[in-house]
Amino acid sequence: MPEQLPISLLQQDSDSRPYWEGLAQGELRIQRCTSCSRAVFYPRALCPHCHASTLSWIVTTGKGEIYSYTVVHQAYGPFATDLPFVVAIIELEEGVRMMSRLVETPRERIQIGAAVQVSFQSVEENFTLPYFQLLE
Repeated sequence: MPEQLPISLLQQDSDSRPYWEGLAQGELRIQRCTSCSRAVFYPRALCPHCHASTLSWIVTTGKGEIYSYTVVHQAYGPFATDLPFVVAIIELEEGVRMMSRLVETPRERIQIGAAVQVSFQSVEENFTLPYFQLLE
């Protein structure tokens, strides 16, 4: 398991609170604009597509594919003991992209377009992050 991250590194505010609460409940939530129907990630107050303030929360399937990735060989702070690790941009089925880590995945099986599923991991007491792993 990765070294624990200080919770102080991650800011929770009124725009992102439903996202963090969802992770704690084992749900990967994103926003959807009720004006233009487009999915939105990262959490924010206004739709980046049509600038409406009519964003609501939806629960994703947690499935997607690897859009891009890199293997990290040098890191500092709380990540230094986890080397090497894989950071990927995941394109969710809902159409948004998010950056996360790939876990429990042999590096030789990682490729662009590979199907992945969210894996919720507790990194600190009462604090969960979404990581991804390859679908079998």
